[in-house]
Amino acid sequence: MMRTAAIDCGTNSIRLLIADIEDGVLTDVVRLMRVVRLGEGVDATGRLSEAALGRTFAAAEEYAALIEQHGAPPVRFVATSASRDAENRKVFVDGIRARLGVEPEVVSGDEEARLSFDGAVSVLATADDETVLVIDLGGGSTEFVAGTTEGLIAARSTDMGCVRYTERFLQDDPPSPAQIEAMTAEVGRLMDEAAAEVPLERITKIVGVAGSVTTVTAHALHLPGYDPDRIHGAELTTDAILAAASDLLHLSRDARAALPYMHPGRVDVIGAGALIWMSIVERVTAVTSGRVATAIASEHDILDGIALSLAERDG
Repeated sequence: MMRTAAIDCGTNSIRLLIADIEDGVLTDVVRLMRVVRLGEGVDATGRLSEAALGRTFAAAEEYAALIEQHGAPPVRFVATSASRDAENRKVFVDGIRARLGVEPEVVSGDEEARLSFDGAVSVLATADDETVLVIDLGGGSTEFVAGTTEGLIAARSTDMGCVRYTERFLQDDPPSPAQIEAMTAEVGRLMDEAAAEVPLERITKIVGVAGSVTTVTAHALHLPGYDPDRIHGAELTTDAILAAASDLLHLSRDARAALPYMHPGRVDVIGAGALIWMSIVERVTAVTSGRVATAIASEHDILDGIALSLAERDG
């Protein structure tokens, strides 16, 4: 058995997983998320703001203390879209190194995709003849990853995410029809680019990970609160996903905030995340001629992939 500490620092949140891994099976010790909005304004300015850095460094200090409390296991810190895009990312890298004593890896979109796939499929039963599409819908980017039990087939990272596209397109509350139309067109364009590399027509199963997907799932299930056990592995029809996502997209900010399963840090960006998720599910259903007409939500994602990669490296 090996204990590891994985940190995923994305555009909207920074998450910690301290886990025990034995024979490729991961058992949570600590799993935490803090919404720090590191990517706030990056799409427009190309820089990480001082306020966003301050929020992220405070979370990193909290995580450093927890890691120490749980035996100081090996740590891998992975940073994704916002950090890739920022011209002042050295300030971020130096600040994380000072607080955690580890070099943060600002990973490529391809590496992010591989880690997301490994984490998502690690806990889902997949037949040998299935081609799984994992969608990692983040704050600044969305990864399309296709693979089988033998490994990856193709992957594409696209610069669309719930924070980036809220800032770029959905400024009104609720968003106007013109804003939704403009964002839908851009999502379609990036899906065309992804489809040129990832064989969507071969897909037999869709798995969606990250907060936008799990929140749409909670909304479709009408949960009385956020319940990871009910969300993880939930398989919804395309129609159910489209209905729930469309509802979230058109709700006012106050109405979204009142939902019992809505994280406060996701209230203002869930509309964009919902639009991206429904567009992807609808596209795959269409290109497979309805053969794939459901999608599965997974609570296990890139964070689990990071932890498993540590075990492979150091085990």
